[in-house]
Amino acid sequence: MIDAIDRKILHHVQRDNLLTSARLSELVGLSQTSVQRRLARLRATKAIEADIAVVSPEAVGRPLTMLIAVELARERSDIIDRFKRAVRERAEVMSAYYVTGETDFMLIVSAKDMQDYETFTRDFFYNNPDIKGFKTTVVMDRIKASFTLPV
Repeated sequence: MIDAIDRKILHHVQRDNLLTSARLSELVGLSQTSVQRRLARLRATKAIEADIAVVSPEAVGRPLTMLIAVELARERSDIIDRFKRAVRERAEVMSAYYVTGETDFMLIVSAKDMQDYETFTRDFFYNNPDIKGFKTTVVMDRIKASFTLPV
């Protein structure tokens, strides 16, 4: 169970997971030891799934971001599972969601440029017989990039 103190801890570490346990203990009103114990439990139970850094796409030479709606040729569990595995193996795919509606998956993909994206689409989509089609939307401006949840 996540209690009110856990929620306070999660609130702060979502915004800055480099906070020291001393500073975090001040912010939530607990001892450093209690904060460390709670953080360990939150990580062990996967309430905290990962400790990550948000990297600037421009800084690493991948300034293009695309949102891609993917429709599979057939909806069978083996095809869905195979596509999920393929998505997990591709570094260009930053996030992926299995969705309801007209499409089956929504992907967020990064690329160096349009030629890099075309190479990705040829390899990942056109060479995959399980894909019926896909539609790409190019991101013009990243307004917000976050995994922060309201807690």
